[in-house]
Amino acid sequence: MKYYCIGIKGAGMSTLAQILSDLGNKVSGYDDVRDYKFTQVGLDKRNITVYCDQNHELEEDMIVTHSMAISPDHPELKRAKEKGLTIKKYSELVGEIIALFTSISVAGTHGKTTTSSMIRHILENTLGCNYFIGSGSGSVKKENKYFVIESDEFNKHFLDYHPQYAVITNIEKEHMECYKDLEDIVNSYSQFASQTEKFVVACGDDENVRKLKTNTKIFYYGLKDENDIVIKNITLAETGNEFDIFVENEMLGHFSVPLFGIHMVFNAAAAIFMCHSLGVDIEKIKSLLMTFKNEEHRFAEQQVGNTVIIDDYAHHPTEIKKTLEAVRQKYPSKKVVVVFKPNTYSRTRDFEQGFIEALNAADQAYITEIECNREKPEDYPGVTSQRLVEKAENTKLLTSDNDMQDLKNEKGNVICFMGCAYLSNLIENFKKSIDE
Repeated sequence: MKYYCIGIKGAGMSTLAQILSDLGNKVSGYDDVRDYKFTQVGLDKRNITVYCDQNHELEEDMIVTHSMAISPDHPELKRAKEKGLTIKKYSELVGEIIALFTSISVAGTHGKTTTSSMIRHILENTLGCNYFIGSGSGSVKKENKYFVIESDEFNKHFLDYHPQYAVITNIEKEHMECYKDLEDIVNSYSQFASQTEKFVVACGDDENVRKLKTNTKIFYYGLKDENDIVIKNITLAETGNEFDIFVENEMLGHFSVPLFGIHMVFNAAAAIFMCHSLGVDIEKIKSLLMTFKNEEHRFAEQQVGNTVIIDDYAHHPTEIKKTLEAVRQKYPSKKVVVVFKPNTYSRTRDFEQGFIEALNAADQAYITEIECNREKPEDYPGVTSQRLVEKAENTKLLTSDNDMQDLKNEKGNVICFMGCAYLSNLIENFKKSIDE
């Protein structure tokens, strides 16, 4: 089969393209972004051609898919429609792929990438597995039984999946441009759980998770004693996290992970129980967790002189808050600075107060202009980064990637670049400014 992926440099679409290629298909794609992105590493490895113009032919037998960032009137999508090519939803194609394997589907408002990456890391080094991680990495070998999939709730994509096993990390308001209200979100997660064949592992400390209505067996995990999987004796240190896990009042084991923040303990607990349930030895799980490295753009650290730079995907108030807690755990004596790139006008509007409170947890914050390729600013009058700057404490507007003078003065501190948009250019410009 021949597949053509529009918006191929996006994290999810890049991963889908890689997996389609691994399954033996001929894959190519298009993207508006000409600059190199980290999501291209896997594409280049597989010799997948990426076009940035319309100077190439679209073949008659191509199946076309596109990211949600591509508008219906995008020239490349219009070209495919005019040619009469078959067009399939991104999530529909993903659902077709995972149906070929025994799938473990990881959903939740936060923590999907890390939890699915932990499960992938453990299974890949024991039972073997395929994986589709939303950070832009994926791989398939037809001989593998298991398929780990990060399952996005945006536009209710995860309802196109019917996994054998599932994890639900938490449920909170998010993507309110796609949902009526919190009840609609919970109902969608209930449907997702009901579509899971064998069982769900879910955070029982989350009040919205406890509202799920399904006949599928749920194993709850968390700190509270009423959970099936109880986390106890937690130590949050500058070197990482340690904790015990009890299952039905019996100790499963003592675990250590080189990650930071209480939220990472919860993610690890879900991964541990899922992998142990699939038959992986506890001692093997312990040793593999110690070698776990998170995905790109997830608390990714680099040091330039005495300045610590952290690149993180946090783009929701809860994620910003949790990431800052993790930073202070690892660097308790350093000044913490946030550079936040808001994504979508709707999210900025819907969570304005949450963003203000989250950014106030930093010692200093800088906010860039809002970046969004699927919404128009004129549809959201008054929703600007300047509005956040005026209401938050110790916050300044960063007007462009090259406006580095104030940020340059933060040399020697921990600088956390946060957002789901592309941050590499911003980070590189900052590194150049402090090198100078």
